[in-house]
Amino acid sequence: MQTDFAGKKVLITGGAGFIGSTLAQRLVECSAEVTVIDSLVPEYGGNRFNLQPVWERVRFNVSDVRDHFSFERLVEGQDMLFNLAGQTSHLDSMEDPFTDMEINCRAQLAILEVCRRVNPTMKIVFASTRQLYGKPAYLPVDEKHLLQPVDINGIHKMAGEWYHILYHRVYGLRTCSLRLTNTLGPRMRIKDARQTFVGVWLRSLVEGAPFEVWGGDQVRDFNDVEDVVDALLLCALSDLADGGIYNLGAHPPVSLRELAELMIEVHGSGTLVMREYPVARLKIDIGDYYADFGLIQSTLGWTPKVPLRKTLERTLAYFREHLEHYV
Repeated sequence: MQTDFAGKKVLITGGAGFIGSTLAQRLVECSAEVTVIDSLVPEYGGNRFNLQPVWERVRFNVSDVRDHFSFERLVEGQDMLFNLAGQTSHLDSMEDPFTDMEINCRAQLAILEVCRRVNPTMKIVFASTRQLYGKPAYLPVDEKHLLQPVDINGIHKMAGEWYHILYHRVYGLRTCSLRLTNTLGPRMRIKDARQTFVGVWLRSLVEGAPFEVWGGDQVRDFNDVEDVVDALLLCALSDLADGGIYNLGAHPPVSLRELAELMIEVHGSGTLVMREYPVARLKIDIGDYYADFGLIQSTLGWTPKVPLRKTLERTLAYFREHLEHYV
């Protein structure tokens, strides 16, 4: 796969974030010409330090996806677009639904319109989310499951995804969508729970503070960020992916309590405090979730490779060394 990206011009929105920066580093290793777009708005996860290992080898543009005028210039001549920019906090979306709509819905439509007019042959890979499914009616969840988001963020992400699929069906844009589950790894946001509660747990462990586990019996699946990058790259390369929607996931799923206990074991110390799930959050909690990723496995040959323990080892080691840049 590495030689397939040599000399390719690649654009990454949200490229200073957790997944985007990991993808940017991999693409640089593959000799791609990488342009990173990120607004660096503090609440949304962009962090210049994430790109430190490849800072001299990427083109960095501080821009907001809501500014479609600047995006038009950036998209010209690009071979691929990895569209990872978004507002990810479920709670923020409920408190400020219109900002969430601007970023996850209207901006996505504007991006596609620019691509349709300026660069209609470019491959576009969109980062969607398992949140579209809401509370699962059955497990594991496959792509045929009813879409029933439980919060504003899920509704807007669903619209953003379907704009991408519609533009493939109607205009022939080479789009596809990956529905990500919980993604873990170095460079993830640990300042707060805007991207995942696991970030708060990781920070607490490294700082020697206790952390809370709400409920604890909920079952989830967790992907290493390197496995997620593998899936993004496979989608970008394959014509079979055009117009497709794919779940990512991992086996075996674990309960949140099991995850917390494994994190403490890997770290060598730590204290968890079990709490009842807050009533205010229960209305937008999805309960148990784990995905059936058989479609991307059979179509593109993707399968998760990194065991959860190894992911936690790498991630904790990274933040023990670089904590100052993430708090």
